[in-house]
Amino acid sequence: MGSGIFRTKSVEQSIADTDEPDSKLRKDLTAWDLTVFGVAVVVGAGIFTLTARTAGNVAGPSVSLAFVLAAIACGLAALCYAEFASTVPVAGSAYTFSYATFGEFIAWIIGWDLILEFALAASVVAKGWSLYLGNVIGAEGSTVVELGPVDFDWGSVLLIAALTVILATGTKLSSRVSAVITGIKVGVVLLVIVVGAFYISKDNYSPYIPPSEPGDTGEGIHQSLFSYLTGAGGSTYGWYGLLAASSLVFFAFIGFDVVATTAEETKNPQKSLPRGILGSLAIVTVLYVAVTLVLTGMVKYTDLAGENSTLATAFEIHGITWAQWVINLGALAGLTTVVLVMLLGQTRVLFAMSRDGLMPRKLAHTGPHGTPVRITVIVGVVSAVLAGFFPMGTLEEMVNIGTLFAFVLVCVGVIILRRTRPDLPRGFKVPLVPVVPILAVLACLWLMLNLSVETWIRFVVWMAIGIVVYFLYGYRHSMVGLRATPKPGVEAEALGHLGGPEGPGGVGL
Repeated sequence: MGSGIFRTKSVEQSIADTDEPDSKLRKDLTAWDLTVFGVAVVVGAGIFTLTARTAGNVAGPSVSLAFVLAAIACGLAALCYAEFASTVPVAGSAYTFSYATFGEFIAWIIGWDLILEFALAASVVAKGWSLYLGNVIGAEGSTVVELGPVDFDWGSVLLIAALTVILATGTKLSSRVSAVITGIKVGVVLLVIVVGAFYISKDNYSPYIPPSEPGDTGEGIHQSLFSYLTGAGGSTYGWYGLLAASSLVFFAFIGFDVVATTAEETKNPQKSLPRGILGSLAIVTVLYVAVTLVLTGMVKYTDLAGENSTLATAFEIHGITWAQWVINLGALAGLTTVVLVMLLGQTRVLFAMSRDGLMPRKLAHTGPHGTPVRITVIVGVVSAVLAGFFPMGTLEEMVNIGTLFAFVLVCVGVIILRRTRPDLPRGFKVPLVPVVPILAVLACLWLMLNLSVETWIRFVVWMAIGIVVYFLYGYRHSMVGLRATPKPGVEAEALGHLGGPEGPGGVGL
Protein backbone atom coordinates (compact mmCIF):
# COMPACT_ATOMS: atom_id res chain seq x y z
CA MET A 1 0.00 0.00 0.00
CA GLY A 2 1.15 3.54 -0.62
CA SER A 3 4.10 4.55 -2.70
CA GLY A 4 7.65 5.71 -2.30
CA ILE A 5 9.96 4.64 0.50
CA PHE A 6 7.14 4.36 3.04
CA ARG A 7 5.02 1.90 1.05
CA THR A 8 3.78 -0.89 3.31
CA LYS A 9 3.38 -4.59 2.71
CA SER A 10 0.00 -5.78 3.91
CA VAL A 11 -0.23 -8.58 6.46
CA GLU A 12 -2.30 -10.58 3.96
CA GLN A 13 0.41 -10.25 1.28
CA SER A 14 3.13 -11.24 3.75
CA ILE A 15 1.20 -14.39 4.66
CA ALA A 16 0.39 -15.15 1.00
CA ASP A 17 4.09 -14.95 0.07
CA THR A 18 4.84 -17.82 2.45
CA ASP A 19 3.14 -20.17 -0.04
CA GLU A 20 5.56 -19.53 -2.91
CA PRO A 21 6.69 -23.06 -3.95
CA ASP A 22 10.28 -22.02 -4.64
CA SER A 23 10.77 -20.25 -1.29
CA LYS A 24 8.50 -22.17 1.06
CA LEU A 25 9.77 -23.00 4.55
CA ARG A 26 8.73 -26.28 6.13
CA LYS A 27 6.45 -26.04 9.18
CA ASP A 28 8.14 -28.36 11.69
CA LEU A 29 8.29 -26.48 14.99
CA THR A 30 6.12 -26.74 18.11
CA ALA A 31 5.78 -24.55 21.21
CA TRP A 32 8.32 -26.83 22.93
CA ASP A 33 10.84 -26.37 20.09
CA LEU A 34 10.45 -22.58 20.33
CA THR A 35 10.89 -22.60 24.11
CA VAL A 36 14.07 -24.65 23.71
CA PHE A 37 15.37 -22.17 21.11
CA GLY A 38 14.63 -19.29 23.48
CA VAL A 39 16.39 -20.89 26.45
CA ALA A 40 19.20 -22.06 24.15
CA VAL A 41 20.07 -18.56 22.98
CA VAL A 42 19.52 -16.68 26.24
CA VAL A 43 21.36 -18.98 28.66
CA GLY A 44 24.90 -18.52 27.40
CA ALA A 45 28.25 -17.86 29.00
CA GLY A 46 26.83 -14.72 30.59
CA ILE A 47 25.39 -16.73 33.45
CA PHE A 48 28.89 -18.00 34.28
CA THR A 49 30.75 -14.68 33.94
CA LEU A 50 28.45 -11.64 33.84
CA THR A 51 26.74 -12.46 37.15
CA ALA A 52 29.97 -12.54 39.16
CA ARG A 53 31.54 -9.42 37.65
CA THR A 54 28.34 -7.37 37.97
CA ALA A 55 27.93 -8.38 41.62
CA GLY A 56 31.54 -7.62 42.48
CA ASN A 57 32.01 -4.39 40.54
CA VAL A 58 28.61 -2.70 40.22
CA ALA A 59 25.70 -3.84 42.37
CA GLY A 60 26.77 -6.15 45.20
CA PRO A 61 24.11 -8.64 46.38
CA SER A 62 21.39 -6.49 44.75
CA VAL A 63 22.45 -7.94 41.40
CA SER A 64 19.58 -10.42 41.89
CA LEU A 65 17.14 -7.47 41.96
CA ALA A 66 18.89 -6.04 38.88
CA PHE A 67 18.06 -9.26 37.03
CA VAL A 68 14.42 -8.96 38.09
CA LEU A 69 14.25 -5.35 36.83
CA ALA A 70 15.90 -6.34 33.56
CA ALA A 71 13.49 -9.26 33.19
CA ILE A 72 10.53 -6.91 33.65
CA ALA A 73 11.85 -4.58 30.92
CA CYS A 74 12.49 -7.55 28.68
CA GLY A 75 9.09 -9.04 29.49
CA LEU A 76 7.31 -5.86 28.35
CA ALA A 77 9.06 -6.11 24.98
CA ALA A 78 8.40 -9.87 24.85
CA LEU A 79 4.64 -9.27 25.16
CA CYS A 80 4.79 -7.02 22.09
CA TYR A 81 6.81 -9.61 20.15
CA ALA A 82 4.29 -12.29 21.11
CA GLU A 83 1.35 -10.26 19.73
CA PHE A 84 3.14 -9.39 16.49
CA ALA A 85 4.45 -12.90 15.89
CA SER A 86 1.02 -14.46 16.43
CA THR A 87 -0.62 -11.87 14.15
CA VAL A 88 1.98 -11.96 11.35
CA PRO A 89 3.43 -15.52 11.44
CA VAL A 90 6.06 -14.79 8.78
CA ALA A 91 9.86 -15.13 8.84
CA GLY A 92 11.84 -12.01 9.55
CA SER A 93 10.74 -10.95 13.03
CA ALA A 94 10.98 -7.17 13.58
CA TYR A 95 11.76 -6.61 9.87
CA THR A 96 8.48 -8.17 8.74
CA PHE A 97 6.49 -6.45 11.50
CA SER A 98 7.95 -3.06 10.55
CA TYR A 99 7.10 -3.58 6.86
CA ALA A 100 3.43 -3.93 7.79
CA THR A 101 3.34 -0.85 10.04
CA PHE A 102 6.07 1.71 9.32
CA GLY A 103 6.71 1.03 5.65
CA GLU A 104 9.54 -0.25 3.50
CA PHE A 105 12.29 2.21 4.42
CA ILE A 106 11.97 1.60 8.18
CA ALA A 107 11.65 -2.14 7.50
CA TRP A 108 14.93 -2.02 5.55
CA ILE A 109 16.61 -0.10 8.37
CA ILE A 110 15.52 -2.66 10.96
CA GLY A 111 16.47 -5.56 8.65
CA TRP A 112 19.92 -4.03 8.13
CA ASP A 113 20.11 -3.56 11.89
CA LEU A 114 19.23 -7.22 12.56
CA ILE A 115 21.86 -8.37 10.06
CA LEU A 116 24.43 -6.53 12.17
CA GLU A 117 23.03 -7.91 15.43
CA PHE A 118 22.93 -11.57 14.48
CA ALA A 119 26.13 -11.70 12.40
CA LEU A 120 28.25 -10.01 15.06
CA ALA A 121 26.60 -11.98 17.86
CA ALA A 122 27.30 -15.32 16.19
CA SER A 123 30.93 -14.40 15.52
CA VAL A 124 31.61 -12.88 18.94
CA VAL A 125 30.08 -15.84 20.77
CA ALA A 126 31.95 -18.32 18.56
CA LYS A 127 35.24 -16.69 19.64
CA GLY A 128 34.15 -17.05 23.26
CA TRP A 129 33.40 -20.74 22.63
CA SER A 130 36.89 -21.14 21.21
CA LEU A 131 38.43 -19.67 24.38
CA TYR A 132 36.55 -22.15 26.58
CA LEU A 133 37.58 -24.98 24.25
CA GLY A 134 41.21 -23.97 24.82
CA ASN A 135 40.63 -24.13 28.59
CA VAL A 136 39.02 -27.58 28.34
CA ILE A 137 41.82 -29.08 26.26
CA GLY A 138 44.29 -27.66 28.73
CA ALA A 139 46.07 -24.83 26.95
CA GLU A 140 44.68 -21.32 26.90
CA GLY A 141 45.02 -19.77 23.46
CA SER A 142 45.68 -23.13 21.81
CA THR A 143 42.78 -22.61 19.38
CA VAL A 144 44.55 -19.64 17.76
CA VAL A 145 47.41 -20.09 15.28
CA GLU A 146 49.53 -17.48 13.51
CA LEU A 147 49.17 -17.27 9.74
CA GLY A 148 51.81 -14.76 8.78
CA PRO A 149 50.77 -11.32 10.04
CA VAL A 150 47.29 -12.44 11.23
CA ASP A 151 45.96 -14.74 13.93
CA PHE A 152 43.54 -17.47 12.84
CA ASP A 153 41.01 -18.77 15.38
CA TRP A 154 40.38 -22.30 14.09
CA GLY A 155 38.14 -23.21 17.04
CA SER A 156 35.44 -20.67 16.20
CA VAL A 157 35.59 -21.51 12.48
CA LEU A 158 35.17 -25.22 13.23
CA LEU A 159 32.08 -24.52 15.37
CA ILE A 160 30.41 -22.26 12.78
CA ALA A 161 31.12 -24.74 9.97
CA ALA A 162 29.50 -27.62 11.90
CA LEU A 163 26.46 -25.55 12.88
CA THR A 164 26.00 -24.26 9.31
CA VAL A 165 25.75 -27.86 8.07
CA ILE A 166 23.16 -28.65 10.76
CA LEU A 167 21.08 -25.57 9.87
CA ALA A 168 21.17 -26.36 6.14
CA THR A 169 19.97 -29.90 6.87
CA GLY A 170 16.73 -28.72 8.47
CA THR A 171 15.23 -26.63 11.24
CA LYS A 172 13.83 -29.66 13.06
CA LEU A 173 17.30 -31.23 13.28
CA SER A 174 18.61 -27.89 14.56
CA SER A 175 15.91 -27.96 17.23
CA ARG A 176 16.82 -31.51 18.31
CA VAL A 177 20.53 -30.71 18.54
CA SER A 178 19.69 -27.53 20.43
CA ALA A 179 17.43 -29.44 22.86
CA VAL A 180 20.16 -31.94 23.76
CA ILE A 181 22.86 -29.31 24.31
CA THR A 182 20.46 -27.00 26.15
CA GLY A 183 19.61 -29.88 28.47
CA ILE A 184 23.32 -30.23 29.30
CA LYS A 185 23.86 -26.56 30.09
CA VAL A 186 20.67 -26.23 32.15
CA GLY A 187 21.79 -29.33 34.05
CA VAL A 188 25.13 -27.61 34.78
CA VAL A 189 23.34 -24.47 35.98
CA LEU A 190 21.08 -26.51 38.28
CA LEU A 191 24.09 -28.40 39.65
CA VAL A 192 25.80 -25.07 40.43
CA ILE A 193 22.66 -23.84 42.22
CA VAL A 194 22.17 -27.01 44.28
CA VAL A 195 25.83 -27.41 45.33
CA GLY A 196 26.31 -23.70 45.98
CA ALA A 197 23.18 -23.52 48.15
CA PHE A 198 24.96 -25.56 50.86
CA TYR A 199 27.59 -22.80 51.24
CA ILE A 200 25.22 -19.83 51.57
CA SER A 201 25.69 -17.52 54.54
CA LYS A 202 22.95 -14.94 55.10
CA ASP A 203 25.59 -12.47 56.37
CA ASN A 204 26.89 -12.17 52.80
CA TYR A 205 23.58 -10.59 51.72
CA SER A 206 24.17 -7.60 54.01
CA PRO A 207 24.19 -4.84 52.94
CA TYR A 208 21.87 -5.90 50.10
CA ILE A 209 22.37 -2.55 48.34
CA PRO A 210 25.92 -1.45 49.33
CA PRO A 211 26.65 2.26 49.94
CA SER A 212 27.42 4.23 46.79
CA GLU A 213 31.09 4.77 45.86
CA PRO A 214 32.65 6.96 43.15
CA GLY A 215 33.20 5.03 39.95
CA ASP A 216 34.87 5.44 36.59
CA THR A 217 32.56 5.73 33.57
CA GLY A 218 35.37 6.38 31.12
CA GLU A 219 36.12 9.56 29.25
CA GLY A 220 35.18 11.07 25.90
CA ILE A 221 33.45 8.63 23.56
CA HIS A 222 34.14 5.72 25.93
CA GLN A 223 31.62 6.95 28.51
CA SER A 224 27.89 6.24 28.32
CA LEU A 225 25.72 8.56 26.24
CA PHE A 226 23.80 9.44 29.42
CA SER A 227 26.99 10.52 31.20
CA TYR A 228 28.15 12.41 28.10
CA LEU A 229 24.87 14.35 27.77
CA THR A 230 24.34 15.11 31.47
CA GLY A 231 27.94 15.40 32.66
CA ALA A 232 26.99 13.11 35.55
CA GLY A 233 29.80 11.25 37.25
CA GLY A 234 29.54 7.51 37.50
CA SER A 235 29.16 5.52 40.68
CA THR A 236 29.29 1.91 41.74
CA TYR A 237 26.93 0.26 44.21
CA GLY A 238 24.03 2.19 45.69
CA TRP A 239 20.79 2.78 43.75
CA TYR A 240 22.64 4.14 40.71
CA GLY A 241 24.78 1.00 40.70
CA LEU A 242 21.62 -1.11 40.84
CA LEU A 243 20.15 0.69 37.80
CA ALA A 244 23.47 0.48 35.95
CA ALA A 245 23.58 -3.23 36.74
CA SER A 246 20.09 -3.62 35.25
CA SER A 247 21.40 -2.13 32.01
CA LEU A 248 24.34 -4.54 32.04
CA VAL A 249 22.44 -7.72 32.85
CA PHE A 250 19.61 -6.88 30.44
CA PHE A 251 21.93 -8.09 27.73
CA ALA A 252 21.99 -11.51 29.34
CA PHE A 253 18.34 -11.81 28.22
CA ILE A 254 18.94 -10.78 24.61
CA GLY A 255 18.04 -13.46 22.13
CA PHE A 256 14.42 -14.35 22.89
CA ASP A 257 13.46 -12.22 19.86
CA VAL A 258 15.16 -14.83 17.65
CA VAL A 259 12.19 -17.10 18.42
CA ALA A 260 10.01 -14.70 16.41
CA THR A 261 12.18 -15.22 13.30
CA THR A 262 11.00 -18.86 13.12
CA ALA A 263 7.29 -17.88 12.96
CA GLU A 264 6.88 -19.21 9.42
CA GLU A 265 8.21 -22.64 10.38
CA THR A 266 5.84 -23.10 13.33
CA LYS A 267 2.91 -25.53 13.11
CA ASN A 268 0.44 -23.47 15.16
CA PRO A 269 2.01 -20.00 15.31
CA GLN A 270 -0.97 -18.24 16.94
CA LYS A 271 -0.59 -20.33 20.09
CA SER A 272 2.96 -21.68 19.92
CA LEU A 273 4.82 -18.38 19.38
CA PRO A 274 3.52 -16.56 22.49
CA ARG A 275 4.12 -19.71 24.56
CA GLY A 276 7.66 -20.10 23.20
CA ILE A 277 8.62 -16.43 23.67
CA LEU A 278 7.11 -15.90 27.14
CA GLY A 279 7.86 -19.43 28.36
CA SER A 280 11.58 -19.24 27.55
CA LEU A 281 11.82 -15.80 29.19
CA ALA A 282 10.18 -17.09 32.38
CA ILE A 283 12.52 -20.10 32.59
CA VAL A 284 15.73 -18.11 32.12
CA THR A 285 14.61 -15.44 34.62
CA VAL A 286 14.20 -18.08 37.34
CA LEU A 287 17.61 -19.59 36.48
CA TYR A 288 19.40 -16.21 36.47
CA VAL A 289 17.89 -15.01 39.78
CA ALA A 290 18.59 -18.37 41.46
CA VAL A 291 22.24 -18.32 40.33
CA THR A 292 22.80 -14.74 41.54
CA LEU A 293 21.21 -15.48 44.94
CA VAL A 294 23.46 -18.51 45.39
CA LEU A 295 26.55 -16.69 44.14
CA THR A 296 26.20 -13.63 46.41
CA GLY A 297 25.24 -15.88 49.32
CA MET A 298 28.34 -18.05 48.98
CA VAL A 299 30.92 -15.25 49.26
CA LYS A 300 31.10 -11.57 50.14
CA TYR A 301 30.48 -9.46 47.05
CA THR A 302 33.86 -7.75 47.50
CA ASP A 303 35.54 -11.11 46.83
CA LEU A 304 34.05 -10.98 43.31
CA ALA A 305 35.50 -7.57 42.39
CA GLY A 306 37.79 -7.40 39.37
CA GLU A 307 37.52 -8.22 35.68
CA ASN A 308 38.49 -11.89 35.93
CA SER A 309 35.94 -13.13 38.46
CA THR A 310 33.50 -15.81 37.33
CA LEU A 311 31.03 -18.16 38.91
CA ALA A 312 33.94 -20.53 39.51
CA THR A 313 35.62 -17.89 41.72
CA ALA A 314 33.04 -18.42 44.47
CA PHE A 315 33.54 -22.18 44.35
CA GLU A 316 37.33 -21.88 44.40
CA ILE A 317 37.13 -19.76 47.57
CA HIS A 318 35.35 -22.70 49.20
CA GLY A 319 37.87 -25.22 47.82
CA ILE A 320 35.43 -26.80 45.33
CA THR A 321 38.08 -27.34 42.66
CA TRP A 322 36.01 -29.44 40.23
CA ALA A 323 33.62 -26.51 39.68
CA GLN A 324 35.93 -24.89 37.11
CA TRP A 325 35.77 -27.94 34.84
CA VAL A 326 31.98 -28.25 35.16
CA ILE A 327 31.48 -24.53 34.48
CA ASN A 328 33.74 -24.74 31.41
CA LEU A 329 31.62 -27.64 30.15
CA GLY A 330 28.43 -25.65 30.79
CA ALA A 331 29.85 -22.61 29.02
CA LEU A 332 30.85 -24.69 25.97
CA ALA A 333 27.34 -26.16 25.76
CA GLY A 334 25.78 -22.77 26.37
CA LEU A 335 27.74 -20.98 23.69
CA THR A 336 27.18 -23.72 21.11
CA THR A 337 23.42 -23.24 21.14
CA VAL A 338 23.72 -19.44 21.22
CA VAL A 339 25.74 -19.49 17.97
CA LEU A 340 23.31 -22.00 16.42
CA VAL A 341 20.22 -19.90 17.11
CA MET A 342 21.90 -16.59 16.18
CA LEU A 343 22.89 -18.08 12.80
CA LEU A 344 19.31 -19.30 12.39
CA GLY A 345 17.94 -15.81 13.12
CA GLN A 346 20.36 -14.23 10.64
CA THR A 347 19.38 -16.57 7.82
CA ARG A 348 15.65 -16.04 8.37
CA VAL A 349 15.90 -12.22 8.33
CA LEU A 350 17.96 -12.32 5.12
CA PHE A 351 15.51 -14.85 3.67
CA ALA A 352 12.56 -12.52 4.30
CA MET A 353 14.41 -9.52 2.81
CA SER A 354 15.41 -11.55 -0.26
CA ARG A 355 11.88 -12.79 -0.86
CA ASP A 356 10.74 -9.15 -0.78
CA GLY A 357 13.36 -8.20 -3.37
CA LEU A 358 15.32 -5.92 -1.03
CA MET A 359 18.15 -8.43 -1.33
CA PRO A 360 18.73 -10.63 -4.44
CA ARG A 361 15.65 -12.86 -4.79
CA LYS A 362 17.67 -15.91 -5.87
CA LEU A 363 18.92 -16.16 -2.29
CA ALA A 364 15.38 -16.96 -1.09
CA HIS A 365 15.36 -20.34 -2.86
CA THR A 366 14.71 -23.22 -0.45
CA GLY A 367 16.31 -26.63 -0.91
CA PRO A 368 14.90 -30.16 -0.48
CA HIS A 369 14.99 -29.85 3.32
CA GLY A 370 12.80 -26.72 3.27
CA THR A 371 15.65 -24.40 4.34
CA PRO A 372 17.27 -21.45 2.51
CA VAL A 373 20.53 -23.31 1.82
CA ARG A 374 22.22 -20.53 -0.20
CA ILE A 375 21.67 -17.94 2.50
CA THR A 376 22.69 -20.39 5.22
CA VAL A 377 26.03 -21.09 3.49
CA ILE A 378 26.70 -17.37 2.85
CA VAL A 379 25.93 -16.46 6.47
CA GLY A 380 28.09 -19.33 7.70
CA VAL A 381 31.08 -18.29 5.55
CA VAL A 382 30.85 -14.59 6.50
CA SER A 383 30.46 -15.39 10.21
CA ALA A 384 33.38 -17.83 10.07
CA VAL A 385 35.64 -15.23 8.42
CA LEU A 386 34.67 -12.60 11.02
CA ALA A 387 35.27 -15.02 13.91
CA GLY A 388 38.41 -16.53 12.42
CA PHE A 389 40.34 -13.39 11.59
CA PHE A 390 38.91 -10.36 13.38
CA PRO A 391 39.26 -9.32 17.04
CA MET A 392 35.76 -8.81 18.41
CA GLY A 393 36.29 -7.04 21.76
CA THR A 394 34.56 -3.68 21.38
CA LEU A 395 31.99 -4.88 18.86
CA GLU A 396 29.92 -6.70 21.50
CA GLU A 397 28.00 -3.55 22.43
CA MET A 398 26.97 -3.21 18.78
CA VAL A 399 24.85 -6.31 19.27
CA ASN A 400 23.08 -4.66 22.21
CA ILE A 401 22.17 -1.39 20.51
CA GLY A 402 20.86 -3.23 17.46
CA THR A 403 18.60 -5.39 19.59
CA LEU A 404 17.22 -2.49 21.62
CA PHE A 405 16.47 -0.52 18.45
CA ALA A 406 14.46 -3.48 17.15
CA PHE A 407 12.60 -3.74 20.47
CA VAL A 408 11.56 -0.07 20.30
CA LEU A 409 10.13 -0.38 16.77
CA VAL A 410 8.23 -3.58 17.56
CA CYS A 411 6.64 -2.03 20.66
CA VAL A 412 5.57 1.12 18.77
CA GLY A 413 4.39 -1.09 15.90
CA VAL A 414 1.94 -2.91 18.16
CA ILE A 415 0.20 0.39 18.97
CA ILE A 416 0.08 1.40 15.29
CA LEU A 417 -1.27 -1.95 14.04
CA ARG A 418 -3.97 -1.93 16.74
CA ARG A 419 -5.19 1.40 15.33
CA THR A 420 -4.76 0.72 11.61
CA ARG A 421 -5.85 -2.96 11.53
CA PRO A 422 -8.12 -3.68 14.52
CA ASP A 423 -9.80 -6.38 12.39
CA LEU A 424 -6.76 -8.69 12.23
CA PRO A 425 -7.07 -11.98 14.14
CA ARG A 426 -4.55 -11.95 16.98
CA GLY A 427 -3.50 -15.21 18.65
CA PHE A 428 -2.20 -13.18 21.58
CA LYS A 429 -2.97 -9.63 22.72
CA VAL A 430 -0.75 -7.35 24.79
CA PRO A 431 -2.70 -6.22 27.87
CA LEU A 432 -3.21 -2.51 28.66
CA VAL A 433 -2.31 -1.11 25.24
CA PRO A 434 -0.84 1.51 24.85
CA VAL A 435 0.53 1.57 28.43
CA VAL A 436 2.59 -1.65 28.23
CA PRO A 437 4.24 -0.89 24.84
CA ILE A 438 5.04 2.69 25.97
CA LEU A 439 6.66 1.41 29.18
CA ALA A 440 8.67 -1.07 27.08
CA VAL A 441 9.87 1.72 24.78
CA LEU A 442 10.92 3.88 27.75
CA ALA A 443 12.80 0.96 29.33
CA CYS A 444 14.65 0.22 26.08
CA LEU A 445 15.53 3.88 25.50
CA TRP A 446 16.94 4.13 29.03
CA LEU A 447 19.11 1.08 28.37
CA MET A 448 20.28 2.55 25.06
CA LEU A 449 21.34 5.74 26.87
CA ASN A 450 23.62 3.62 29.05
CA LEU A 451 25.62 2.43 26.03
CA SER A 452 28.87 4.17 25.14
CA VAL A 453 29.12 7.11 22.74
CA GLU A 454 31.47 5.14 20.46
CA THR A 455 28.83 2.41 20.16
CA TRP A 456 26.31 5.01 19.00
CA ILE A 457 28.81 6.38 16.47
CA ARG A 458 29.45 2.92 14.98
CA PHE A 459 25.70 2.26 14.88
CA VAL A 460 25.02 5.50 12.97
CA VAL A 461 27.81 4.70 10.47
CA TRP A 462 26.43 1.18 9.86
CA MET A 463 22.94 2.63 9.33
CA ALA A 464 24.30 5.23 6.87
CA ILE A 465 25.87 2.41 4.83
CA GLY A 466 22.53 0.60 4.89
CA ILE A 467 20.67 3.64 3.56
CA VAL A 468 23.08 3.85 0.61
CA VAL A 469 22.58 0.14 -0.17
CA TYR A 470 18.79 0.55 0.00
CA PHE A 471 18.65 3.37 -2.53
CA LEU A 472 21.19 1.74 -4.86
CA TYR A 473 19.52 -1.71 -4.84
CA GLY A 474 16.60 -2.37 -2.48
CA TYR A 475 14.28 0.45 -3.55
CA ARG A 476 14.61 -0.41 -7.26
CA HIS A 477 14.09 -4.18 -6.80
CA SER A 478 11.40 -4.13 -4.11
CA MET A 479 8.59 -6.58 -4.92
CA VAL A 480 6.04 -4.29 -3.28
CA GLY A 481 7.12 -1.47 -5.58
CA LEU A 482 7.20 -3.71 -8.66
CA ARG A 483 3.71 -5.03 -7.99
CA ALA A 484 2.47 -1.46 -7.94
CA THR A 485 4.34 -0.45 -11.12
CA PRO A 486 5.57 -3.54 -13.03
CA LYS A 487 8.62 -3.00 -15.24
CA PRO A 488 9.85 -5.02 -18.22
CA GLY A 489 12.83 -7.34 -18.03
CA VAL A 490 14.04 -9.21 -15.00
CA GLU A 491 11.51 -7.68 -12.66
CA ALA A 492 8.61 -8.74 -14.87
CA GLU A 493 9.96 -12.29 -14.92
CA ALA A 494 10.12 -12.27 -11.13
CA LEU A 495 6.56 -11.04 -10.92
CA GLY A 496 5.43 -13.77 -13.26
CA HIS A 497 7.08 -16.28 -10.94
CA LEU A 498 4.95 -14.91 -8.12
CA GLY A 499 1.75 -15.36 -10.03
CA GLY A 500 1.01 -11.89 -11.36
CA PRO A 501 0.92 -8.40 -9.96
CA GLU A 502 -1.14 -9.46 -7.01
CA GLY A 503 1.11 -12.34 -6.01
CA PRO A 504 -0.05 -15.89 -5.17
CA GLY A 505 -3.65 -16.23 -4.28
CA GLY A 506 -4.47 -12.88 -5.87
CA VAL A 507 -4.09 -10.92 -2.69
CA GLY A 508 -3.80 -7.32 -3.79
CA LEU A 509 -1.96 -4.51 -2.08
